[in-house]
This record gives sequence, structure tokens and C-alpha cells, in this order.
Amino acid sequence: MTSQTTIDKAGPGDATPPGASGTTPGKGLRGHPWFTLVTVAVGVMMVALDGTIVAIANPAIAKDLGATFAEVQWITNAYFLALAVSLITAGKLGDRFGHRQTFLIGVVGFAAASGAIGLSDSIALVIIFRVFQGLFGALLMPAALGLLRATFPAEKLNMAIGIWGMVIGASTAGGPILGGVLVEHVNWQSVFFINVPVGVLAVALGAWILLDHRAKNAPRSFDLLGIALLSGAMFCLVWALIKAPEWGWGAGSTWGFVFASVAGFAAFAVWETKVKEPLIPLALFRSVPLSAGVVLMVLMAIAFMGGLFFVTFYLQNVHGMSPVDAGLHLLPLTGMMIVGSPLAGVMITKVGPRIPLAGGMVFTALAMYGMSTLETDTGSGVMSLWFALLGFGLAPVMVGATEVIVGNAPLELSGVAGGLQQAAMQVGGSLGTAVLGAVMASKVDSDLEGNWAKAGLPPLTPEQAGQASEAVQVGVAPVAEGTPAAIAAKITDVAHDTFISGMSLASLVAAGVAAVAVLVAFLTKRGANAEAGAGVGHI
Repeated sequence: MTSQTTIDKAGPGDATPPGASGTTPGKGLRGHPWFTLVTVAVGVMMVALDGTIVAIANPAIAKDLGATFAEVQWITNAYFLALAVSLITAGKLGDRFGHRQTFLIGVVGFAAASGAIGLSDSIALVIIFRVFQGLFGALLMPAALGLLRATFPAEKLNMAIGIWGMVIGASTAGGPILGGVLVEHVNWQSVFFINVPVGVLAVALGAWILLDHRAKNAPRSFDLLGIALLSGAMFCLVWALIKAPEWGWGAGSTWGFVFASVAGFAAFAVWETKVKEPLIPLALFRSVPLSAGVVLMVLMAIAFMGGLFFVTFYLQNVHGMSPVDAGLHLLPLTGMMIVGSPLAGVMITKVGPRIPLAGGMVFTALAMYGMSTLETDTGSGVMSLWFALLGFGLAPVMVGATEVIVGNAPLELSGVAGGLQQAAMQVGGSLGTAVLGAVMASKVDSDLEGNWAKAGLPPLTPEQAGQASEAVQVGVAPVAEGTPAAIAAKITDVAHDTFISGMSLASLVAAGVAAVAVLVAFLTKRGANAEAGAGVGHI
């Protein structure tokens, strides 16, 4: 189906009747597609950057505020939990009230929460404001996609999404570099304060440039019970993934939350068939390409986020690099995503998403297989090759899967579709970290004792073995203070070799997930509703 749009413009008398292909941009720069892209990219950059930049600041935050390891973990977990739970609901808010307003509120709230974190003098306040960051980030991300969908015509949409994906990829991969520089040369607060001027710029540009596009048949009511059921189900799922490493995958509490999540999703699905204006019309998932796009985004995030999680430990703890050096070694990945995303947009426009998506996941699988061959003494050249191949493979998937999801949804549900795309990526990232983390932990537990004995080291007590295993899982050698140099060297060799064996197995699992995603990619096709966006003015 093709949806027409109506527009709320800045002043009276500016309304433009909708045409068959969408809307006409406003006068001057207001509504200009490329300037709209620049504006939303500035806002999206804050959210993507915060996904990785904060990890570098965590040790400094812990030291300054006297936080425990569990509390530091919640600096990241609270953000991702709030973001994942609220993305789809936030997308619906954009569909209801307009993506321009939702985007601006998200930017203001995110920047304000960032400033509040920088001023916080306790770990509890940091965690609370990280929740607010996640909530406001959820408002911002789907609204950005909704604005692009409504502003760009079909023949330019893939290029716009390509640049949008480039910004996300570059920000995500560049976070550790910027975070390392700020923490080393300023302080940990600067990691959050930097969002304030960026937010001010995004708000100024947004107020000047963004045009509010609203679908003629946009939702006029709220499915409150649907919101509660979906939010509860998402919370239980992400909570189970976050806590599983601590509780254990076989623990009753872990499976209790998993079953609660399944029950919540089932109740949500039943309710959505009964309510007049559902939060997510289940008819959306009758579109095989849209459903395949969501699954593909989950699988891609499992392979990418899960695999990259161990690479940072490998670079810093095994190779002994500083955070800045580790970030610089990931530049081939960042660079290929920056170059590849716009090119992928052009290719997808010409040949459709199916071949680029399948090819991208093939390259991703090859890159993850290559990363399974890394050793403790692997040189920078070989590492760069596999990192570059990973970036080259991810670029068309980020662009193509997004276009498939958003382009196959009606225009009046573009916010919900954007929320689905982002939620799929967040859930996939959480799954990747949790599942591949479990694979790593299992491999380390099974190999460490034997490797320890083969090195002729004194046997460990059960308590010591548990502590050593936890250290080795992140590439740290459990060398006690005062240990003789010869013994310390043996322990370090055992720790690093055991870590490498675990990372290798986890990377192979990630490669297998990427290989499955190749098959899913063949179920996708060009968005059936992409032509429901804007007209060609200003392009």
C-alpha cells in the first residue's frame, strides 16, 4: 500500500497538498533532504557514540566514585536496557505526534542527561541518568529514520540510509578512540559533557531545517496495554541476557525471565489482534521481506557486537595496547564502513538489496572466521585485513536491512519500523555478547586447568581456579603480586593461550551465525512502500 502525507510547517498558510509521490519540501532549507540528513546524523551520532565511548571511561569512573565491578557494569547495562525496551514505543510516539518533535525532544533530553551524568558525584546518579539517556535515545533514533523516509524519494532513500549507517558505524567504532583521548587528557566527565554542545548544534539545526511529515492516516490513539506487554516482554528478555553470565545459563532465575518474556510476547501478539489501533499491526509481519530484514539485523548484530566484544580485550589485554592504540587498530573496520555504506546505498538502489545483503554476510562470515585464527603474536597487518573485511561486509547489511525494514512498512508506521530496526540490533547485540560470552566462559573453564598443569604451575584451589577463569575470560593473566618473573611469564602465557582458544571458538560461532544470515538475506527484496516518501524537490 502507498500512503499519502500531510505536513505541519513552520508558519500558517504553508501547508502543501499531498501528491501521489509524497510531499513538497518547504521554502529555503526547511525540509531540504540533504540538510535533513546532516541534522539527524548529528543527533544519531551522540547515541551511537555513547554505545562504546563510555566503556573506556568505566575504569576511571569506578576509581573516582568508588564503584564496584557490578555497579560499573550497570553503567552500560542500564543504558542498553532502557534503549531496547522503549525503542518501538518511541517509534510509535513519532508516528503519532510527528518525527520532528520527537527527534528534538530526544536530542534535548539526551544532551541534558549527559550533562547531568558529568555533574554526578555518585555511581547511583550516573546509573539513573544513563537510564534517561537510553529513554531519550530511543525517542531520537526511530524519529531520525522516519524523517529520512518521509523526506527522500525512493530513488535516493538508499543513499541517505547508507550515509546514516556510515555515521552509526563510524561513531560506534570511533567511540573507543575518542573516549581514550578524553579520559587520558581531560577526565571521564568530558566523555559525557561532549554531548552537550553536539546536542545544542542538533537542536539548532533541527529547529531551522527539519520539516514535520505526518501520514494522513497516522495513529490517533495509544495502545497502552500493548505498550505495557511489549515493554515487559522486552525487559524480561534483555534482563535475562544481561544477568545470565552472573546467574548461569542453567539457573532457574535465568529461565524464569526467559519464559516470562515468551509469555509476554505471546500475550502481546494476542492483544494486538483485538485492539482497534495496535502498537504494532501484526499484518506488518506478513511481509516476508520485512520479517527477514528484522531477523537479518538480529543475526548481524550477534556476529558483529559479540565478536567485537572480545577483540577489545584481545588488543588491550593480550597485546598490551592502550585504549587509544586499540581504537586506532580498529580504524580499518571504521574506514571500510565509512567508505562502504554510501557505496552500498548506490548498489542497493541499482540491483536491489538481496545480492548486496547476502554478499555482505558472506564477507562478515569470512572475517569472523579469519578472526578465529588470530594468535597472541599476530601482527597488525593481518589483524587489519580481517577488521577491514568485517567493515566491508557490515556496510551493505546495515544499509540494506534498514531499507528493507523501513521501506516495506507503510509510511504511517515508519517510526514503528525504525523502532523495530533499532530494537532488533540492540537485542542482537545483547544476544551476541551473552551467548558468545557463554561460549568463551565454557571454553576457558574446560581448557584452563589442563593448560595450567601442562605448564608445570602449582595446582589451584577451586576458589583460585574460579577467580583465574574470570580473569582469563577477558585476557588478563592472574599473576599475584610478588610472583617470581619466571612463574609470572608462564602464567601469562597460559592465560593468553587459553583466552585465544576461547576467542577462536566464539569467533567460529559468530561466523556460523553470519553464514545462516546469508540464507535469510535471500528472502529480502526492495521496500514495497518506499515510494510513499517525499517528492523530488531539492534533490
